[in-house]
Amino acid sequence: MYEITVLPMQSDFEGEVVATLVSRRAGSRRAVLYLHGFTDYFFQDHLAEHYLDRGIDFYALDLRKYGRSLLPHQTRGLIRSVTDYFPEIDEAVRIIRQDHDELTINAHSTGGLVASLWADRVRGKGLIHGLALNSPFFDLNVPAPLRLAADLLKTPLSYTRAALPLGVSTVYGRTLHRSEQGEWDYDLELKPLSGFSVHAMWLAAIRRAQRRLHAGLSVDVPVLVLASAKGLRLRDFVPEAQTADLVLDPRHIARWSTAVGPHVTCVRIDGGLHDLVLSAGPVRKQVFAELDRWMSAFVYQGNENNP
Repeated sequence: MYEITVLPMQSDFEGEVVATLVSRRAGSRRAVLYLHGFTDYFFQDHLAEHYLDRGIDFYALDLRKYGRSLLPHQTRGLIRSVTDYFPEIDEAVRIIRQDHDELTINAHSTGGLVASLWADRVRGKGLIHGLALNSPFFDLNVPAPLRLAADLLKTPLSYTRAALPLGVSTVYGRTLHRSEQGEWDYDLELKPLSGFSVHAMWLAAIRRAQRRLHAGLSVDVPVLVLASAKGLRLRDFVPEAQTADLVLDPRHIARWSTAVGPHVTCVRIDGGLHDLVLSAGPVRKQVFAELDRWMSAFVYQGNENNP
């Protein structure tokens, strides 16, 4: 059974804000905090089980305006800056560290971008001991001219709440949900097959964060960056969709991985989906093996209780 803790946050431009900390504990002094991606929330029970089986307490944070934290008056996922998420991460880490000596952050996609900037901000404080990133959102998966246009329009975009006319695709959602071609059961209201609308203000915030990362961060803990071996851009479902990242370009992820800090391990996963832990059984077995290997080698190195 999970314990749910609602974290009240300071109101923003849309009013009341909360985040939600989800946890399962095995009585360990070690913990992991999971941060989800865009159009997402925590539902990956098998990820929690993986850590718990290794004697690591599991926590997940539904960020503001997502999942369990979405309030009726809010626009899904809308922020002015990725630093808007820092207060709930700060509070979650404060709560976790009250009962745990060691903490690793495991973050996916947009959560991976946010976690990287947050970890850079708190370097030197000893709050975390490792950063594991699952297909982090290090760059836009669009042609270079469109990335340039987003950068040139960064000021007007920053003040515009309008949804951008980018169209919608259900291909990635169809590879995941068991009602389509996938094996996973999750709430389609909280994570729709077609995703969320992309708002100009959100896109501007993401591009500012990505440019900050591209300039180079100095995260002072070991970092693992996992990405698929292949990316595809599809409008319609084909069988190959179940063996590739349909959201980001893994080449971008690999390119920018060393910008996170001085101690980075980057691993490409053959057959991996965008959310690598939702890939087919043999593929996610490799994902978990790489995660275990990295944690043993770098996060818990020299500890006699190494999992």
